[in-house]
Amino acid sequence: MQVYEAGTCDGEVLAAVQRLVPQLSTSATVPTAEQVAELCEAEATVLLLARLDGAIAGMLVLVLFRLPTGLRAWIEDVVVDGDARGRGVGEALSREALRRARVAGAVTVDLTSRPSRVAAVRLYERLGFERRETGVYRHRPGGTAGDSVAGPEGRA
Repeated sequence: MQVYEAGTCDGEVLAAVQRLVPQLSTSATVPTAEQVAELCEAEATVLLLARLDGAIAGMLVLVLFRLPTGLRAWIEDVVVDGDARGRGVGEALSREALRRARVAGAVTVDLTSRPSRVAAVRLYERLGFERRETGVYRHRPGGTAGDSVAGPEGRA
């Protein structure tokens, strides 16, 4: 198995990302070619791919960002193709992301995973992740009806 950074988002990478993202979540929309290109070109993100038996079998996005408290890393969108699950792809991707975060000088690496994803939770714990007693809050800019966020003048 080979884990590597997607240097350019060619047709193979685009097809793989578009095939893998829907396996991540039933609510995930298939990214456009432009969105995948932006992902590959963004300075703060690293798109890692895993190649198994000649084909791209998994992906992970590592995000590195600087805060006043130091460089932080976040792992997102870890997905392994259904046919490749149970073959160490997720672990290989995660280990490479952790290695890159360490080399970059990240103070912490965070991720989220649903408790129902038992195999993923077990993997993350084996890799040294600890469950944090914190809440995850999400706001969707542009929101839905009934959302009210005050603007610069204090008006909603």
